[in-house]
Amino acid sequence: MKIDAAELEIFKNLLHSVAEEMGAALRRSAFSANIKERRDYSCAVFDGRGRAVAMGDHMPVHLGSMPMSVAAARERLELRAGDIAMLNDPYAGGTHLPDITLLMPVGAGGRSGRPKGQGAMFYVANRAHHADVGGASPASMGLAREVFEEGLRIPPVLLARGGKLQADALALVLANVRTPEERQGDLTAQVAACRLGERRLEELAGKYGLPKVEFYLDTLQRYSASLMETALEAIPRGTYTAEDSLDDDGFGSGPIRLRVTIQIRGRRALVDFQGTSPAVGGPVNAVLAVTASAVFYVFRCLLGEDVPASAGLMAPIEVRAPEGTVVNARPPAAVAAGNVETSQRIVDVLLRALAKALPGRIPAASSGTMNNLSFGGTHPGTARPFTYYETIAGGMGARPTAGGLNGIHTHMTNSLNTPIEALESAYPVRVRRYSLRPGSGGAGRFRGGDGIIREFEFLTQVRGSILSDRRRTRPYGLAGGKPGRAGKNLLRLPGGRTMRLAGKALFDLPAGSILRIESPGGGGWGKAK
Repeated sequence: MKIDAAELEIFKNLLHSVAEEMGAALRRSAFSANIKERRDYSCAVFDGRGRAVAMGDHMPVHLGSMPMSVAAARERLELRAGDIAMLNDPYAGGTHLPDITLLMPVGAGGRSGRPKGQGAMFYVANRAHHADVGGASPASMGLAREVFEEGLRIPPVLLARGGKLQADALALVLANVRTPEERQGDLTAQVAACRLGERRLEELAGKYGLPKVEFYLDTLQRYSASLMETALEAIPRGTYTAEDSLDDDGFGSGPIRLRVTIQIRGRRALVDFQGTSPAVGGPVNAVLAVTASAVFYVFRCLLGEDVPASAGLMAPIEVRAPEGTVVNARPPAAVAAGNVETSQRIVDVLLRALAKALPGRIPAASSGTMNNLSFGGTHPGTARPFTYYETIAGGMGARPTAGGLNGIHTHMTNSLNTPIEALESAYPVRVRRYSLRPGSGGAGRFRGGDGIIREFEFLTQVRGSILSDRRRTRPYGLAGGKPGRAGKNLLRLPGGRTMRLAGKALFDLPAGSILRIESPGGGGWGKAK
């Protein structure tokens, strides 16, 4: 079959639209504010071999790591028509335990005209961050020394078989979380998104026919790989090294060094994390899926927006992450913050290295942290439990041609801040201040974006945690630009006593306590005139 450029573009956009529509369905039918308001979810389409062919415009840290979850589910389960696999195991392609992934085969078992015995034509998958999956801390994002403290760990299992939900699998999950009704609502929203994706892909196959669909699935992979090879060829050949660090692991170990060496070899690249610190006792360890996701994101940023987000993009790039380091942790290391904090620092160190090769294209460091806040308790006057989780935006790093944006989620997160109205209506919390943090962006020819000040008053007793970084180190500037200001976590108790919280901390607070989070600003670019 001959490639038609117009048809290739049509198929690229058709597949992308399926992932986007799945995301819209998931968002609108979810129960939790974290998914429906903050949009902490991602959807993607894979071919019958488990290769990504389309990704929604969702969370980079989810999307780049999801292929490893798909591979783990396909390896361990025999998925048939109507089946839906569920998993969250960080050591089976997951990221951290709150991110639950669902995977569904499409066109298996003779559907869509595909002969029986040939397996699936597609897979659809989505990943959503649940506001609690058990563990020692409400919202499952606390300080921990091993993964068993962080919540329920789900290997690839069947949530649905032959189109029917498996009551025992669902019951096992709901019995181990603090907010079972909300979890059931979010999980069924994920199921609905999978089934919508299945319908759309079967319609696509029915309209164009299986031979043409499968031809363009392979063509998209080769096309993506070719585009990445061209982008790599435009980078000067050489070896580029950079270092950065995380403040600490929450238990006294730190700073934690991340080191990368990028070798550009014409149309291929090697990304090597040799020299990175060993895994630590706290939860900042990242699994290999998270590290690969960060590499995918950074090199994807070197291409145009209209490039297919398929597995072919990583074909010319080799990633080496030494086993047992903070970028390739092994069980039972705790990993809750590896997904949200270490992923950001991996991006920072990759961009710092690439800035030596492409000084006119790479921005200064953004805030470098997701400022994770989680808490839980019971609603006043009732025994009804609640758990809440959000990330808080910061300043974007300045660019070679413009300043950084203020108060925005950057890099591995692509979420929103939870609106005050949604937060106050659903939880016993009052938001006392929500504003930009003036002057927190680094100075330079182009100034870094400012961070955010977000202040919460708890109207009931709560237990919670903060997982944040860039409280000691500062987001770097480039080309003579100054670093952004470090963040702060401040606490005022009802009696008036004020204290500074560590970047990673657990807290038990009485009603009337006020928590203030000041997120870092982005680094500046170029010397100020």
